[in-house]
Amino acid sequence: MIVFLYTNLKNSSIYSEGKSNMETLERISGTAFLDSNMQKEQEETNNFDHRNIGREQELFFFHELSPGSCFFLPRGAFIYNTLMSFIQSENRKRGFNEVVSPNIYSRRLWEMSGHWQHCSHNMFSFDVEKEMFALKPMNCPGHCLMFSHRPRSWRELPLRFADFGVLHRREPSELLNGLTRVRRFEQDDGHIFCMMEQIEEEIMGCLDFLRSVYGVFGFTFQLKLSTRPEMFLGDPNTWNQAEEHLKCSLDAFGEAWRLSAGDGAFYGPKIDVDVKDALGIYHQCATIQLDFQLPIRFNLTYVSKDGADENRPVIIHRAVLGSLERMVAILAEDYAGKWPFWLSPRQVLVVAGPGCEEYGRRVCQELTGAGFMADVDLDTGSVPYKKKKNSQLAQYNFILAVGEKEKVNHTVNVRMRDNKEHVEQSLATTLEQLRWLQQQRAPRAQEDFQLSVCGQADPKP
Repeated sequence: MIVFLYTNLKNSSIYSEGKSNMETLERISGTAFLDSNMQKEQEETNNFDHRNIGREQELFFFHELSPGSCFFLPRGAFIYNTLMSFIQSENRKRGFNEVVSPNIYSRRLWEMSGHWQHCSHNMFSFDVEKEMFALKPMNCPGHCLMFSHRPRSWRELPLRFADFGVLHRREPSELLNGLTRVRRFEQDDGHIFCMMEQIEEEIMGCLDFLRSVYGVFGFTFQLKLSTRPEMFLGDPNTWNQAEEHLKCSLDAFGEAWRLSAGDGAFYGPKIDVDVKDALGIYHQCATIQLDFQLPIRFNLTYVSKDGADENRPVIIHRAVLGSLERMVAILAEDYAGKWPFWLSPRQVLVVAGPGCEEYGRRVCQELTGAGFMADVDLDTGSVPYKKKKNSQLAQYNFILAVGEKEKVNHTVNVRMRDNKEHVEQSLATTLEQLRWLQQQRAPRAQEDFQLSVCGQADPKP
C-alpha cells in the first residue's frame, strides 16, 4: 500500500469545461508526496516562489475584486519602474523613439488588423454608443495608425517606435498564475518600420539588444524560430521569404537555435527567446517578429528614392523583457529575493545609535534625495547587533551604522549584506560609490564596493 503525504490543500470555483455558461464546480487542489524527503525538497523550492517573495518583501499582491491585475506596492513599483527606465535608456541608445497610444479602440481597427477574427475571444470588449470597442491586447495596430497619419519618406526608415502602454488580455481565471499569467500587463514593446534591404540589419540589432540586456541579469537563454501556423494571413511565398530572413539573421548571430514549426504568429514568423530561471524552468520573454501582413492590411506606404509612393514597409515587432510583470517574477525567483543593488527595493538601511537619531534622519534624507531606496531605524530599544542582523535578513544591500563617533566626524560605518566587513568613511564618499554602483548596474555591488574601498576599483563612472 502506498501512503501519500498531502499538503497545501486549497479549494476554488471553476466553470465546467472552462465555459462561463456552464455549471460551477468546486475544485480541490493539493500536493501529494511519496515521502518526507520529497516534501522537504518542495518546501525548499517554495522559497523561490515569486508570490511568496512578493508577500514577504511587501512588493505586490492580488485581489479578488480585480483578478489577474497586480497591485504593486511602493517597493514593488520601484523594481517595476527601474526595469522600465533601464529599457527606456537602452531604447534611446538604439534609436527608438517612445510614443504613447490609446488603450481603447473601435472593433473596426481590430477587424482591419485581423486580430478580431483570430483572437477576439481573448479581448475585453464592450458597447459604447452602439459601437463595439475593445481594450488593446497589443500595440501594433495603433502604431500602424501612427505611421500612416502622414506621408512617409524612405529617409525616415527605419522608423523605430517604443511603447509601454497598458495591455489587457482575457485570460481564463483558472490559468491565472501570480505575475507569470495575468490579465493586465505592460511590455517593452517596439515596432520597426523598415525597407526590405534593412531587415537583416535591424533583426541583428534586436538580437544584440536582448543579449546586452540579458547579460546584465546574468541570464542564459534559448532561441527558437517559430514558423507558419495552420491559421495564417497572407500567402505562403511571402511567409517563406520572411522565414528565410530570420534564419539568416539567427545564423549570423552565432548562438544555437532550434526550429519550432507551426508556432508563429498568425501574421508572420518570429524568433522567440526563452530564459532559464533559478529552478531550471524556461520562460518565453523576448520576441522578434517579422510582419509583411499588417502593412498590407493598413495600406502603409512610403515614398522611395525614385519618387514612387506605393512602396510597402516591413514591420519588425520586438520585445526584450516581454511582460514586465513576468520579468519581475522571473527575477524574484532567480535572485531568491536577494536583489542586486541597482534593482533592490531595499538598498540602504541607516541604523542610528542612542542620541544619534537626528543625524540618522539626515543621512537617510541625503540618500533618498539622491534617488536611493533608503530607510532609517531609530529604535533605541534593540541592541545594535540584533538591529544589524535583522537588516541583513530583510535583504538590505548596505547597512550604514551611525553612532556618536560618526556623528562627530560626519561619517558612516558601512556594512555589506552578506558579510561582516565594515569600514568607516565620509557620507560624501559613500554616496559617490553608491551612485557609481547604481549607474553601472553592478550585479555584485557589495564586492565592487569593497574593491573601491581598497582602491582596486574606480568609484567613478
